[in-house]
Amino acid sequence: MTLFHFGNCFALAYFPYFITYKCSGLSEYNAFWKCVQAGVTYLFVQLCKMLFLATFFPTWEGGIYDFIGASVDVADLIGLNLVMSRNAGKGEYKIMVAALGWATAELIMSRCIPLWVGARGIEFDWKYIQMSIDSNISLVHYIVASAQVWMITRYDLYHTFRPAVLLLMFLSVYKAFVMETFVHLCSLGSWAALLARAVVTGLLALSTLALYVAVVNVHS
Repeated sequence: MTLFHFGNCFALAYFPYFITYKCSGLSEYNAFWKCVQAGVTYLFVQLCKMLFLATFFPTWEGGIYDFIGASVDVADLIGLNLVMSRNAGKGEYKIMVAALGWATAELIMSRCIPLWVGARGIEFDWKYIQMSIDSNISLVHYIVASAQVWMITRYDLYHTFRPAVLLLMFLSVYKAFVMETFVHLCSLGSWAALLARAVVTGLLALSTLALYVAVVNVHS
């Protein structure tokens, strides 16, 4: 892949994060180091998850173990809640700091090196474009998850909203597991699988946004 294609992949992966930081108002609050702290929390949580799986499930054979692996992702919600509990401010500020710091740390740890090494190759490969697009889907996912955690941890949350929030949180935790199973059973190609993840994440985002607006309006 030429340097031009590498630049496209890099911009597609990282530029939306920069735009989100600038347009969400976080830059006005000097929240950069808050996002860094969220990223450090992400690293700690991922380490704990790996140690837990390596200790109690050293032999990974798929099936029920994949479901258990997905269940461990509940730790991400706990970590997001920890980040938000340490930040003072409005709900949307807490949500964006936690989500942007968490998603950026994941981007750097899981996609930075493959993009930097692989996307600079001579031959063009669409998988790096897909990887860049998937990083944007992850950003939306963590914004959604942070909003759900913020809502469920409100002490004054109306009991009528609680089942809906818990359902959305359940779907967020097991979304990756369900999508991987669906892609495998339907033998979807890489682009179709990416589109499916984008659609499901978008639906979760719209549902969470509608619920978030309802919760904020009721408590305003």
